[in-house]
Amino acid sequence: MGADIDKDSVERAYAFWAPFYDLVFGAVFDAGRRASIAAAELACGPRGGRILEVGVGTGISLPDYARVNSIVGIDLSEPMLRKAHERVAAQGLHNVEALAVMDAERLALPDKSFDVVVAQYVITAVPHPEATLDEFARVIKPGGEIILVNHIGAEEGPRRVFEICFAPLARRLGWRPEFRFHRLTDWAARHGGVRMIERRPMPPMGHFSLVRFARES
Repeated sequence: MGADIDKDSVERAYAFWAPFYDLVFGAVFDAGRRASIAAAELACGPRGGRILEVGVGTGISLPDYARVNSIVGIDLSEPMLRKAHERVAAQGLHNVEALAVMDAERLALPDKSFDVVVAQYVITAVPHPEATLDEFARVIKPGGEIILVNHIGAEEGPRRVFEICFAPLARRLGWRPEFRFHRLTDWAARHGGVRMIERRPMPPMGHFSLVRFARES
């Protein structure tokens, strides 16, 4: 499937957002962040596990992980990651194993090296969502989970029309608002080694969803 967002535009968009991302989006995305962290920690179990957070951004979620978990955070945006490094240092987050600039479509990470991949508000902001999901599945262990939180486009009605009309502007801001749920289910069916285990509506007004996949093999 062809790209309708390019990597350079995403980098520019998030370099722009970096200084005030937490202020603008922190409260709006809080419920989804906390739900995805809770799901990741449940998947890891009480002894914790190794979690990859893709699109870690300013690191706003990092303090909320239990210290028993080891966290690796990656992001395409170096300005966003600078904020994350500052947060890790200021709050003494010693369970953060590494923070790195990395392309989600080409993870420089070994196969089967994480218990969980968490991607909050990421999959609609990458040029090739399906290729990115392939990478997520590659780096998790059998029995591990991919946990996404994202805006899911409406199937019909006025919101669907608005999303289509708003899409050209949204792309310049670094995301696609009309991303539909079937792209996730179609990807899982084609991949063959993963299965969807949950879709849960998230605030505000159910326009976002938490989606979990389990890797079977």
